[in-house]
Amino acid sequence: MSIKMLTMGAMALAMMTGSALAGSSTTSALDDPAKMSPFFTDAGMKTLRSEADFKTAWMSMKPDEQKAVRKDCGDTTLNKSHADFCAMAKKMGG
Repeated sequence: MSIKMLTMGAMALAMMTGSALAGSSTTSALDDPAKMSPFFTDAGMKTLRSEADFKTAWMSMKPDEQKAVRKDCGDTTLNKSHADFCAMAKKMGG
């Protein structure tokens, strides 16, 4: 009986922990294709537009969206995967 209880308790703990971890995932403004596509020339979002086009797209963003991008670019992990974009955003006053 005690083995059944331990097994059930372990399973319940594993399920609660898994759902808690899944719910805590955060999304980055840098990974939102709808917000980021104006800054790139290709659908895979690998090639940045010219500085002038980048500035136009940057200025069309709402201030709170710009703030979210600047915050995400400040994160070292996110900055590594979006280094070129973050460098250009920093030029725009980020």
